[in-house]
Amino acid sequence: MAKTKPDNSIAAKLLQNAQQTGGISKRTLASLDIVDVGAQIQAGLGVNVDDVAASEVVLLTMMPDDSSSIAAAGNTDAVRLGHNQVIDALKASKQSGEVLAHTRYLNGSVLFPYATLDNAQTMTPANYDPRLGTPLYDQTTVVLGTVLAKTAELAAAGIAVRTVTLLITDGADCGSKRCNADDVKRLVGEMLAQENHTIAAMGISDGSTDFRQVFCDMGIPDRWILTPGNSPSEVRRAFAIFSQSAARTTTGATFAMAGFGN
Repeated sequence: MAKTKPDNSIAAKLLQNAQQTGGISKRTLASLDIVDVGAQIQAGLGVNVDDVAASEVVLLTMMPDDSSSIAAAGNTDAVRLGHNQVIDALKASKQSGEVLAHTRYLNGSVLFPYATLDNAQTMTPANYDPRLGTPLYDQTTVVLGTVLAKTAELAAAGIAVRTVTLLITDGADCGSKRCNADDVKRLVGEMLAQENHTIAAMGISDGSTDFRQVFCDMGIPDRWILTPGNSPSEVRRAFAIFSQSAARTTTGATFAMAGFGN
């Protein structure tokens, strides 16, 4: 029996609403309005808006690299533990009940869709096996499209939304088929203009890639770029810095202007 593709109609409607209310341009909507992309976005939406009791929500979204070079460099455990550290940091915050988290790996597999922190899954050796490629532009578009769709869904229900997203890679794009850096930059720029989205990126050194340039080309503000060296201790330290910043998302609007250096 042929497999049935996930219904992407809800995601499509949410993104259309975002475009109609000025959140994204028609051109950006077109880049997200593809059957496979819509299905991927749909897979990340998670918790039903009717089950959200808070009047204000923070969306925490992470995209850990699951490419083979992570394992080759010996950073598998560091990325896994770093991701879990972020979840734990938000659980410890006073406003933990206002946070919905979602994790999707760089190659598209959803670890868990948007869920309360109590229902967020940790990364384990059983569910994290970095051995694939680096479709950085394609999957960044999917991840940010998911953030936009969930934001639109919550906003339509009268829930105020702030978001913080972390993109993680140890290499430049390799394998994207739909999107390029300019596509991502346009999407990032339109989101940042709304002033309720924070988009950060971590480039784990591969010894040659200029990650500040890579992320700058994608529209990520310099103050939201982390460039740890390629050692487990440096990777863990970078996640700790992001954890502190992510925890501040629950305390007020000043967070979005701060960056990692403040």
